[in-house]
Amino acid sequence: MAAAIINLTHLVKKFGTQTILKDINFTVVPGQIVGLIGPSGAGKSTIIKLTLGMEKADNGTATVFGQTMPQRQLLAKIGYMAQTDALYETLSGQENLVFFAKMKGLSKSEIVHEITYVAKVVGLTADLNKRVSGYSGGMKRRLSLAIALLGQPQLIVLDEPTVGIDPALRRQVWRELNKLRDAGRSILITTHVMDEAELADQVALLLDGEVIAFDTPAKLKQQYQVATIEDVFLKAEGVQL
Repeated sequence: MAAAIINLTHLVKKFGTQTILKDINFTVVPGQIVGLIGPSGAGKSTIIKLTLGMEKADNGTATVFGQTMPQRQLLAKIGYMAQTDALYETLSGQENLVFFAKMKGLSKSEIVHEITYVAKVVGLTADLNKRVSGYSGGMKRRLSLAIALLGQPQLIVLDEPTVGIDPALRRQVWRELNKLRDAGRSILITTHVMDEAELADQVALLLDGEVIAFDTPAKLKQQYQVATIEDVFLKAEGVQL
């Protein structure tokens, strides 16, 4: 078994008197897409923030590449796409990509090659010279995804990446994620789109601050004796199907 790229052990997070995450345990290994699914407000984004060191856990440990984040030297190995777009609106799409590529330490020749590749993946090649303030919401999501993919990161963490993206492009994005997975990369993706969860290698079901199940989509459907991941989720919530 390959060493875990992400390892979450007994993670607990409280905000005031409210416990958002109770006891979170799961791993992401190389060459695997892990889907973290749950309703809005279940704590998916909080798990990502704790993993990447943006928030501090009240208990438990989160390690990435065997180290507790944040670690500046590891950032170049991680592609991260937040739920809210952090883009420079006054710059063009191209200028945003160049800025973030430089932040990741890419050389001039790498930058040209990488931008061509990521823009193609997200279908933004024709719009790179437009100012981001003129982009639609969906285009901004696509640019954020392109930024996360810059520099061939070993770990890609995507928080609701396909919200506002049309079905054809969503399919293209997933094709690319599968290629990256097959090349040995690790991908953690949060989604509340249940049919997307079917596309992950492992699914972590998050409910009321706990991972209530963590297995392959096929095994979860078998375990709960239902046909879809959505039904797994409903049954886990105690909904009569």
